[in-house]
Amino acid sequence: MQLDLVAEGLWFPEGPISMADGSIVLVEIRRGTLTRVTTDGRRSTIADLGGGPNGAAIGPDGAVYVCNNGGAWLWREGEVHLPGEAPAEYRGGSIQRVDLTSGRATTLYDSCDGKPLNSPNDIVFDREGGFWFTCLGQTDGEVRRLGALYYALPDGSKITRWRSGVNSPNGVGLSPDEKTVYMADCLLGRLLAYDLKGPGVMADSDSPVGGRVVCTLPGLQWLDSLAVEAGGRICVATIWNGGISVFEPSGAYEHVAFPDLVTTNICFGGTDMRDAWVTCSSTGRLYHCRWPRPGLRLAFNG
Repeated sequence: MQLDLVAEGLWFPEGPISMADGSIVLVEIRRGTLTRVTTDGRRSTIADLGGGPNGAAIGPDGAVYVCNNGGAWLWREGEVHLPGEAPAEYRGGSIQRVDLTSGRATTLYDSCDGKPLNSPNDIVFDREGGFWFTCLGQTDGEVRRLGALYYALPDGSKITRWRSGVNSPNGVGLSPDEKTVYMADCLLGRLLAYDLKGPGVMADSDSPVGGRVVCTLPGLQWLDSLAVEAGGRICVATIWNGGISVFEPSGAYEHVAFPDLVTTNICFGGTDMRDAWVTCSSTGRLYHCRWPRPGLRLAFNG
């Protein structure tokens, strides 16, 4: 697979969105910005969000909805971008709405049932216009605040915590028929599947994890953000074994290597949905490649 370097010098890029005009909108977590990268690699700042903007998606109104982790970690010194220790004080993160024209950001949610959102991470909209999002959780080095999987409406009127007590929820995505929501449990290297009864409503489960285990990777492999192919495979960015792990819903998988141990996300676009953009975060690079199969077209685009 040929990899083309689109941009470098990004400060821990994540949350890429393939836009209709060919540009990529992404977050730079360390810089605290929502950023646009054009096809020739030029970068411009859409909004300075502060904290730690982490995941992003286009909503039904054409705005970008951002999972902001609220500065859940500090950064290690050096040329390579790597998360470091926890800040001395952490109050939680938020879900933000960003107007693409003005760059104005508003906060939709920073809590659920009176509890703060512990490091919002990744987001996906369904065709009804609601969105699933994850909170990764946060640690001070001794005590870990667990994460959760949520569903919310983009007008700020409703948020529901569907699965809590999960170790480290990260990537989230929907199956092509929207009857399953997939979630990557980062630090366990585990991909989970949750059956849905309808938009924003999970089916009951007797499983201790509240859903089905698709696969748990061996060794030290952390699963980050994800995107789904049109045919139903789940493409999950993989840390420490840098690249994209591609899972069949049955659990079989293959690995596509990328030149960064901290590969964090993939998105699809183009007329045939085979254009793929991958964020290689520790080196601050965005790559483009032609994927062997088309990605799933998301519910909304800008």
